[in-house]
Parts: sequence; structure tokens; C-alpha cells
Amino acid sequence: MPSLLEIQNLKTVFSTERGILRAVDDVSLSLSAGETLGVVGESGCGKTMLALSILRLIPANGRIAEGRILFDGTDLLRLTEDEMREKRGRDIAMIFQEPMTSLNPVLRVGEQIAEAIRLHQHVSEKEAIDRSAALLGEVGIPDPERRVKDYPHQMSGGMRQRVMIAMAMSCRPRLLLADEPTTALDVTIQAQILKLISDLREKNNMAVVLITHDLGVVAEAAQKVAVMYAGKIVETTEAEKLFARPLHPYTRGLIESRPLGCTDENESGRGYLKTIPGTVPSLYDLPSGCRFADRCAIAEDRCRASEPALAELEADHFVSCFVAGSVAKSS
Repeated sequence: MPSLLEIQNLKTVFSTERGILRAVDDVSLSLSAGETLGVVGESGCGKTMLALSILRLIPANGRIAEGRILFDGTDLLRLTEDEMREKRGRDIAMIFQEPMTSLNPVLRVGEQIAEAIRLHQHVSEKEAIDRSAALLGEVGIPDPERRVKDYPHQMSGGMRQRVMIAMAMSCRPRLLLADEPTTALDVTIQAQILKLISDLREKNNMAVVLITHDLGVVAEAAQKVAVMYAGKIVETTEAEKLFARPLHPYTRGLIESRPLGCTDENESGRGYLKTIPGTVPSLYDLPSGCRFADRCAIAEDRCRASEPALAELEADHFVSCFVAGSVAKSS
């Protein structure tokens, strides 16, 4: 199946008073229409900046230093700003992490959705509002003709997130970037939001990049997974394969640190979770070797001396680790 989105050796850097920060460092990914790619990792690993790079919405002190972002064969980095503005919302849309900071508090939600519709489609104000109500109904908000007149503060967190999804879907994009779409929502609402995104993906044959730190969300919603650490992809494969046979020590640590993933009987018996020791290295002062080496229980001297490349250790299973190959053979 041809790729709808193909990212090649992407590097996004920021110039700061402390020096150069490498937020996204040599990332390559691909995604086909109708697929969901889960991008997972600890806070600060570069997940959100990867999505903002795709949309070319980098903060002023940042820039995309290298790489290509191919969307249906077109390199987004070569488009003019006007051409890119046409792509945003119409072909590529994003659901941001916190609806209350993304929605305008002084505008009714229907007006905000209608604005997105009118920006890309030549329709009257009334038709745009009517479409807004229909979209609210499509994302499961009851009595949409009335709720379209509400302000964001009159809605619950789950409803505001549905408004964000309705806004993102207003022009039927081919690619949806969802940045922590279930954060701060209770478990029941999380499941509803994930099902809604999945249903819209299937209905519209839409590709989804699902950014999260929650491996449970990835296991439920994604077909492919990319694990990020300190700005780099350290493991990527099909979701089912990753959870059945994680090869990178960081991935294994993430899975084992879940409440249901603790494999240490003594610790689980005492009610403790397994943790990954140490902290993520500073993106201002990255080590010369593997970025996970100082936290890794099986690191060797070569891991600290040079950085491993992302290599295909098994069919469609790519890992950035010197030791993972021998671990895979012995398991």
C-alpha cells in the first residue's frame, strides 16, 4: 500500500540562550491511508514537535534543519506559506492536547467550527453553522442545534474534546494529527473519544497520527507504533508485534512500568510498579552514544561510544540498539 505520509530524516532544532536544542532528530516514518500510527514516549521526547513540524507550525525560534515531509508525494517543506495554509485544516488537521487553551472562550463553538469550514469551502455563514451542528451530531454531542450556540465553558471536558474533533473533521482531512486527545478525561470518556476517532478514520479512510504517553491507548487504537526517546525513534513496528515482542530496552521498560505490565512478582506483591531508573538526557547536551545507555541495564561499552542506527532486526521491525539483536535471537 503506498504511503500517504512519508517523513524522511527530519530534524527540527531550536536556537536558545542555552544553545541548540534538537527536538526532532533524524526521524523517518511512513503511514498509509486508513492506518493509525501511535507515537509514544515520555514527556519531552519530541512527539508534539514532530506533529507541529508536519504542519509547519514551529515556534519562532525553531526551524526544520533537514529532511523531507512527503504528503501524497508532495514535499510540504517546499510549499509556500500560502500553499501550506491551504493544506492545514483541509488536507491535514490537528486535535490539540487541551481544548480549553485551543478554543476561543468568547466565541460560540458553532462559530469556531464554522470559521474553519468557511476558510476552506465557499459556503454562506448560515450553511457553515448548519454544517457545524451536523458535525456536532456526528461526533456524538446530543441536541447539536442547541449546543452549537454554547460557549466552551458551558461544556464538559469530554464535550470540548468532541468539539475539537468536529472542528478537525470539518473539511474531511486525509490526515489527522491527534496530540494526547484523551488527556485529563476519565476512563469511560477516553474510550468514547478513541472509538470516535477510530470510527471517523474507517468512515473517511483517514490516516491518524496518535500522539500519547499512554501505551494502553496505543494498544487499543493503533495499527503501527513508533517509540520516541530524546528526539529519536528507537523502535517502530506493528502494534501487535511490539506488545508481543518489544526489542528495545526502553520499550520493554515502558511496557513493564504499566500497572498491568509489572513482571516482578516481589514488587507487584508489595504494590509497587517497575520503573526505568534515571532521567531523560537534556536535549541541549546529548551523549555521544546511545541516548538510553545510562538508563539501560544491558548497555555495553560500545553503546556509550557510538550511536546505533535504526535497523530492521526482524521483518518490518526496526530498532535502534546494538544489543537488541542478540536479545532477539535468544528469545
